[in-house]
Amino acid sequence: MTKPLSLDRRQILAGLAASAALGCVPTSSKDGDSDASGTGSGLDDTGGSGTGVTDTGADGDTGTASIATGWLDGTTALLGATYAVDFGDDCTALCEMTLGPCYAETLDRQDISEAVEGLPARMALRVVDDTCSPVAGAVVDVWHCAPNGLYSGQDAQNMCTDGDAEARSTRWFRGTRTTDADGMVVFDTCMPGWYSGRAVHIHLQVRLDGDAAATSQLGFSDALLTDVYSTHPQYSSRGQPDTPTSRDNILGSHIGTHVFSWKQADDGALVLWKTIAVPTDGGRASC
Repeated sequence: MTKPLSLDRRQILAGLAASAALGCVPTSSKDGDSDASGTGSGLDDTGGSGTGVTDTGADGDTGTASIATGWLDGTTALLGATYAVDFGDDCTALCEMTLGPCYAETLDRQDISEAVEGLPARMALRVVDDTCSPVAGAVVDVWHCAPNGLYSGQDAQNMCTDGDAEARSTRWFRGTRTTDADGMVVFDTCMPGWYSGRAVHIHLQVRLDGDAAATSQLGFSDALLTDVYSTHPQYSSRGQPDTPTSRDNILGSHIGTHVFSWKQADDGALVLWKTIAVPTDGGRASC
């Protein structure tokens, strides 16, 4: 199991305090740029680290969240062999956030779902420096809550698991991967759930030679969340998140840079992607 360089407990997540890849490439999809420019196609099997991710650089149109075919429902075993994305040329660094109270020990693996059912999602992350050159050998650590809004791990703070015995005994939705020569990693996961006071989000940390180089969070477009929480059986029963991304007190003011690009694949899977720029001088701006 892997732990980050340091676990900063100085700040409880502000929202909590306020409230308590991969065969055939799909040829069409509904997509959205999540309030950031640049979406399109290009997620192919190139070998490398075995993640099967490459950026083809194919341009695409900004789409909408008007989903026509219905979302995939079940486990990550339903995910297809290949999905297409386009990372574009964005090299904007994410601002620095704390790990938060819900970090816990994790595992090196691509599929982080532990067979939990939800909206299966393939998440591709590309790490670059501030010249847009890919960073190979970086460890990317991600963690988020399950569709029911609970984090996993007995070593996470009790507020994160709500004391739930199953949540405390698992490691669901936690994992690390090491970037390949193209600076890319892939995770198979499910759309996160929500808990009161925070927008739906995914935590991440990038480590270089064991040192934390970036610690931040990524959210989702409000249009995407509205659709999923209205139509998907694993999410609609909980109702809409009480905090849209645009009103989140952590992500709301960074919605242009801290939101995933996304699309719905032909099979109904959610495909997510984002470039994470790591400053070469080590300087990181706080959020």
